[in-house]
Amino acid sequence: MLILAVDTSGKNGSLALVRFEGESERTLEVVSLEGGTFSAQLVPQISTALSKNRLSKNDIDGFAVASGPGSFTGLRVGLAAFKALAEILQKPIASVSLLEVISRAAGIGGQVIAVLDAGRGEIYVGTYEFGEQNSCNATEELLTIAELRAKAAACPVFTPDQKLVDMLAAEDLNVTLIPQPRADAVARLGFEKIRKGDMTSPEALDATYIRRSDAEIMQSRRISR
Repeated sequence: MLILAVDTSGKNGSLALVRFEGESERTLEVVSLEGGTFSAQLVPQISTALSKNRLSKNDIDGFAVASGPGSFTGLRVGLAAFKALAEILQKPIASVSLLEVISRAAGIGGQVIAVLDAGRGEIYVGTYEFGEQNSCNATEELLTIAELRAKAAACPVFTPDQKLVDMLAAEDLNVTLIPQPRADAVARLGFEKIRKGDMTSPEALDATYIRRSDAEIMQSRRISR
């Protein structure tokens, strides 16, 4: 199965083509995407990656997209492009949490916490319990540093964000820095989901912001008045 995956959730992103055959996998291409220009880069980079590997869009068997949390604008770009491709090609699509990708990149079993900076003094927190056959129970939420401290006392915490490591260290929280996961890690988790039948339709695919956008908050306030 050939999976096309994308992550446009952060300041910078990436695109990957990964082929899965049985229990083996081969990364054909990983392309970095420069933040702020996702909308201009994404479709041309997909075309270039396919051509470079002598493939066409019809060779794609499925899609995996990082659905959040992250940049509102960046996420919309990746989701819109993959929605269109999945609908046109009638191929399965898996929505992948960036927090879960981070937790799996930690490479340990049991309970793991993945964190990302949400700004405004808050933290995106994903708590995962990995069991047999890499099964996973998950809770994703928006917490204050004080609330994270209570959770972090029970299990290890990981993030790819050095600034967040430094910020939490100043709050006496021990967080392990890991490399920023690329889109090939999104493809890996997406393939697992597709294989298990955990897919979404293009029309149902949406971003997982965890925190509502400012526009949504303002609209809610207007309605409540």
